[in-house]
Amino acid sequence: RGTLGGSALLSVTYTSTSSDQPVIKWQLKRDKPVTVVQSIGTDIIGNLRPEYRGRILLYENGSLLLHHLQLSDEGAYEVEISITDDTFTGERYVNLTVDVPVSRPFVHMPASSVLELTELFILNCTHESGTKPTYSWLKGGKSLTNDSRLLLSHDQKVLTISRVVMSDDDVYSCRVENPISSMRSLPVKLTVY
Repeated sequence: RGTLGGSALLSVTYTSTSSDQPVIKWQLKRDKPVTVVQSIGTDIIGNLRPEYRGRILLYENGSLLLHHLQLSDEGAYEVEISITDDTFTGERYVNLTVDVPVSRPFVHMPASSVLELTELFILNCTHESGTKPTYSWLKGGKSLTNDSRLLLSHDQKVLTISRVVMSDDDVYSCRVENPISSMRSLPVKLTVY
């Protein structure tokens, strides 16, 4: 799991009884696989593609460090390690996600107070930035799940209270999460009269 602009270590370990240097090949699997780097030991063979220049580092054990992560770096990486004396090539996949941390979400509601038995009261959760967000709600600090009156939209960004009752008088907040971060909104108080 990587953060946009950060670094990610695609870690490898292998064993071989040979004293020969390994031939290491890293590819990013696409419709047409993209070769990230090929090396003998840590000595890179040939020229790197422009998009990888100055931002990769290879280790003795075959691990690859990617700097200045871009969203386009996301994907499945395959590493092949072959050694002349060994009969087979070692192959492994590492999946890398690249994300932008989520910003603090905000709960919008039409009013801070509502009359009991009002049909439909809607709370919206929004946030400025962050990739692959998932939303959830808390009522009185406890996780909220769909029930017959408190309805969550498919993406869970919208909480609808159908037929307001006195027990809805509480504090609400929403949480936004993605693979690398989680943020909670400031709580909002709903008063029921």
